[in-house]
Amino acid sequence: MRSAMRALLGALALPSLFATGAEMELIGRLSHEALGEVSGIVKSSRGDFYWVHNDSGDSPRVFAIDADGVPLKPPWMPIELADWPGHAIDNATHFDWEDIALADGVLYIADVGNNGNARRDLGVYVVNEPDPLAIPRMRALNYLPVRYPDQDDYPGDVWHFDCEAVFVADGALYFLTKHRQSRQVGVGAPGTKLYRLDTEHTDWENVLTLLGRREDVSQVTAADLSPDGSRLAVATYTALWLFDRPAEGDNWLTGKAWRLDLDTSQAKQLEALAWEDAASLRLTNEQRDLFRARIEDFTPVRSE
Repeated sequence: MRSAMRALLGALALPSLFATGAEMELIGRLSHEALGEVSGIVKSSRGDFYWVHNDSGDSPRVFAIDADGVPLKPPWMPIELADWPGHAIDNATHFDWEDIALADGVLYIADVGNNGNARRDLGVYVVNEPDPLAIPRMRALNYLPVRYPDQDDYPGDVWHFDCEAVFVADGALYFLTKHRQSRQVGVGAPGTKLYRLDTEHTDWENVLTLLGRREDVSQVTAADLSPDGSRLAVATYTALWLFDRPAEGDNWLTGKAWRLDLDTSQAKQLEALAWEDAASLRLTNEQRDLFRARIEDFTPVRSE
């Protein structure tokens, strides 16, 4: 969200604005007019293209884009590419879509943005991945309502229940939270928590399972699992993180960590991340930039 960028001006992130980290490789821009505020990206399982969606305020739709950021559409549609409105999802509502994940041919679209920590209708749309050249619209199979096990008030005294990052590992859907100072929508707070979805009820809330937390990873905006399932990539406004698969259990925040500090003047409001291949990540910000980050540029994080 645009308000989230103002969080960088708070006490948490202010020092990072004056620190220069690594520059990512700028590989292009999203020039399609409808892609004005991309907040989620995932690589397709059907070919060398990506699914993306906009942040809050958009209609319920996704876009397929090629490696250069150009949208894909059915060639028989009687509409110019410049006017292409994306692939509509007819039975969905776009309140605050923040990330998208893909596993076993299924897209998971996370309507879990919760800036004010007061939402009681968080959930995930489940959609079979279509061929973007064959159909112009689709329907969600299900909507999975979710609730945090450690939130009792809406909003509560602690604002640790926003989420902008989901990923799938071993058939389960995971959530990483983005924290704010209590009752301050535009001010970030340190730390993130990792949750897992263990049920798939469609008619009542699925209570997430809290797996762990980490205080040195803050303002998480995206996550994705590597193609071989061995590493988790996480984006924040100021750094990219990698976590090796943990030796035991599935608390990914305990795996060996790697970090790439970012040049925030280049990254700006970094919002979306996907693996291109085993050696590189593709990222986008809300200013329409497309970036590539190389895994070889990350450095190990020393354990305390």
